[in-house]
Amino acid sequence: MAVSCRNCPLRRRDMFRNMSAAEVKFMQGFKRGELSVDAGSTILMEGSNSPQLFTALEGIGLRYKNLPDGGRQVVNFVLPGDFVGLQAGLMGEMQHSVEATTKMTLCVFSREELWTMYRSHPSRAYDLTWLAALEEHFLGETLSVVGRLTGLERVAWGLLKYYRRMEALGLASEGRTRLPFKQQDLADALGLSLVHTNKTLKKLREQQVAHWDGDSLRISDPLALAQIAGIADYRVPDRPLI
Repeated sequence: MAVSCRNCPLRRRDMFRNMSAAEVKFMQGFKRGELSVDAGSTILMEGSNSPQLFTALEGIGLRYKNLPDGGRQVVNFVLPGDFVGLQAGLMGEMQHSVEATTKMTLCVFSREELWTMYRSHPSRAYDLTWLAALEEHFLGETLSVVGRLTGLERVAWGLLKYYRRMEALGLASEGRTRLPFKQQDLADALGLSLVHTNKTLKKLREQQVAHWDGDSLRISDPLALAQIAGIADYRVPDRPLI
């Protein structure tokens, strides 16, 4: 059975802002059900015009753009609490694809109800705008990282960003979390070759800073990793939950 918004497990995470009773009631009406997909499934396809919007409830995925040479650019990873599909809702079609890396459960919303949100619940509409601004900020930061940092700095930045998000979700502790992606996915996200990514990960492992083995990530020295990445403040800001 679908999880009630009132009992949503994500609302108990400190990283998500509190919602009023009226907001929870509205979200329950906004929600149309849940969708479960297997690993490797395409949730949204670049160029498609989906009538649905989604929030990741469980599981992990990624967003990517297909390239003319057959490769792809990973835009970012999709973690629990992330809202996807807004591009199709506002621009008519998706500018990137969304794929499940693990089995995922997603809350499903009707795109047609977006305007009801703006008319009837401006606080929720503001939260949606805030999330769009956060996404823009992240993409700007990523562009700076890919354009200006060395391979070692990029990989350190990517691993630390991912770990801190998982930690804030209660999915990481004592330096360990699940990292179910392929090295190629990390390479595609950071603008590196697979060979360069592999050598960089080996260097971090030899320095006893971070170790990625299979689908498990261990951060042995987060301070050292932050110094390599050039991150002064690696706390995860609290955010709205749609």
